[in-house]
Amino acid sequence: QVQIVESGGGLVQSGGSLRLSCVASGTIISISAMGWYRQAPGEQRELVAEISSDGTTKYADSVKGRFTISRDNVKTVFLQMNSLKPTDTAVYYCNADVRTGIMARRYYWGQGTQVTVSS
Repeated sequence: QVQIVESGGGLVQSGGSLRLSCVASGTIISISAMGWYRQAPGEQRELVAEISSDGTTKYADSVKGRFTISRDNVKTVFLQMNSLKPTDTAVYYCNADVRTGIMARRYYWGQGTQVTVSS
């Protein structure tokens, strides 16, 4: 069993900063990519940022230059969000590509953490 737990969301004014954390736990052999997605009300879930096991990163155009994804170790990933805008308001989800066995590999999702940016 694998658990993905996010933390760090909250309410912040426009221009402010937040740092999200995500920790994976359970029966884990390895984790490849970890990423952050977000979903605003009435919108589809979208990729915000992703980091692979070799440190390669990918960002949505809307957050480039403002958000930074990083990994502390194999099972922990952060999202530093600066210069936040009201359009960044959404539930943010952590995602991990986890191998739990020789033939067992799949994506796991956290429960999400709310980020609200007021104007």
